[in-house]
Amino acid sequence: MSIERPATVADLRASGFPDRSVKDEVRDNLVARLREGRSIVSGIVGYDRTVVPALERALLAGHDLILLGERGQAKTRLVRGLVDLLDPEVPVVPDCEIRCHPLRPVCVVCRELAAEHGEGLPVAWLGRDHRFAEKLATPDISVADLIGDVDPIRVAEGRYLADERTIHYGLVPRTNRGIVAVNELPDLPERIQVALLNVLEERDVQIRGYLLRLPLDIMLVATANPDDYTNRGRIISPLKDRFGAQVRTHYPAERADEIKIVDAEATPPPTSIAVRTPRWVDEVLAELAAQLRATAEVNQRSGVSVRYTIGAHETVVASAVRRAAMAGESQAVPRIVDIWPVVPTALGRVEFDLLEEGREEEIVGRCLQRAILGVWRERLGMQDLTGLVERFDDGLQVSVGDTMPGEDLLGQFGERIDGLGGWMQALDLDGEDLSAAASAVEFVLEGLHLARLVNKDPLAEPTAGVYRA
Repeated sequence: MSIERPATVADLRASGFPDRSVKDEVRDNLVARLREGRSIVSGIVGYDRTVVPALERALLAGHDLILLGERGQAKTRLVRGLVDLLDPEVPVVPDCEIRCHPLRPVCVVCRELAAEHGEGLPVAWLGRDHRFAEKLATPDISVADLIGDVDPIRVAEGRYLADERTIHYGLVPRTNRGIVAVNELPDLPERIQVALLNVLEERDVQIRGYLLRLPLDIMLVATANPDDYTNRGRIISPLKDRFGAQVRTHYPAERADEIKIVDAEATPPPTSIAVRTPRWVDEVLAELAAQLRATAEVNQRSGVSVRYTIGAHETVVASAVRRAAMAGESQAVPRIVDIWPVVPTALGRVEFDLLEEGREEEIVGRCLQRAILGVWRERLGMQDLTGLVERFDDGLQVSVGDTMPGEDLLGQFGERIDGLGGWMQALDLDGEDLSAAASAVEFVLEGLHLARLVNKDPLAEPTAGVYRA
């Protein structure tokens, strides 16, 4: 059932509808959420004790703010989530370019309409989704795009240049009474950044030579990468000074947080083959990202985005699906051979600081080995694997490959594998599926190799090898 909204200025006054600025609106709605115990953001993991409190303080203080952080730290998602703190609807003058408030019109057209209609001035209602504007800063942006300029068509219609009606307003005035987001602010040319100075301090805009004061009611939110201050561009000092708060984002501090993000964001391949990803696989990929973020040869100013971990998960799953399709298996379960393909994919998403080129895969490979060994020790460190090592000492050899079915892998051990049930339980794998058992066995073998208890001879294929004594 729709709610009846006031249709004229007289009705609006009589209704007692709150007349608040955007920042007061956001503040009041945030206080209501805090009283209810609800978060201001949803679907973002690992920020509850760091970023979210800082963001809440900035909003309660009524500040324009900058979200500062490396790639893939959910800055844009945080900004877009602020829309939910706006009121569901607000009153505006119908068809006004800059959404004038019916009780406080600021543009020349709305002032004339208010003078003509008085209390009978019609009122329209604008939803929160239409009160948010987002702009990616690029070198080709002009002052006209953000603030406004003379509209030659309106001049050609016979109006004088001194007439405010000849102005074509830019993105910022058109988002009056809303939230304006500028992504990658340092990429904005410095001469364009100057145009935002008045918006942040005096809350108005200046357009060419017009004698115009246009008070705006907006919240300005920007995002930036720390390296942008010195690499691609910088935020000019007067503009930085006008932002009330800087909120620093970060990568997941805990491995479990990164896994939660992967679970939420990774896109499974559309296939009729069931996919079952063991938890240890995602633990290895999350630990790989942590290792890369702590490696001196990786450019940490650029960072290692969570997007890389998400993409790595999708690559691993796709490799398992490919094998299952080729082998006719009903279920795809990733194995160690499916993880190694993430090494070359890192080269396009991770920036390195190296004196000599060509060592990138070696560096990522070492990080992956450390990640596998670390998770292996956590998961299987309490397992007694001496019996398996003795079998290798007695001549056992096991070949692996990314197209080898699980049944063929397990068949190399003979009729039974002592301890397999305990390994699968330690890896949270249950059931009688051969693909899941092969995943557990291959992880055990790779850990033994990295712990220097079993040797591994690589074959011609990068994902194939032979484990031996």
